[in-house]
Amino acid sequence: MTQGVRIDLISSEKLEKLTSMEKVHLILDHVRQGTIIILEKGLSPEEQSTLIEMTMREIFPDGFNGIEIETYPSREESPGFLKRILGMTPHESRLTVIGPANQLRLIRKEKDVLSAWVSTR
Repeated sequence: MTQGVRIDLISSEKLEKLTSMEKVHLILDHVRQGTIIILEKGLSPEEQSTLIEMTMREIFPDGFNGIEIETYPSREESPGFLKRILGMTPHESRLTVIGPANQLRLIRKEKDVLSAWVSTR
């Protein structure tokens, strides 16, 4: 058997076809198997909260260690006057990396660069 780390890159088109819960289950199912997931378009804040909440329920000392999740900082676009008054600030999620906490470690995070270290366990 080949040793290494599996990395799945998931397109924004595939994610747009899934419900929020389907996205969370897809991610958790893959990460529990040791796969690193790269999402072309990140999750909404609500979806990230759900993912973290479900992950916390599944952590066991000798089993699943949880997830590491990183995304680029959101683009800082100045919303128009009307959008600010109505509280309609756009949330633009960007490329996101998710993996098992015991295999994926973020080394550096800058405006346009995420550097991560991946181990083979």
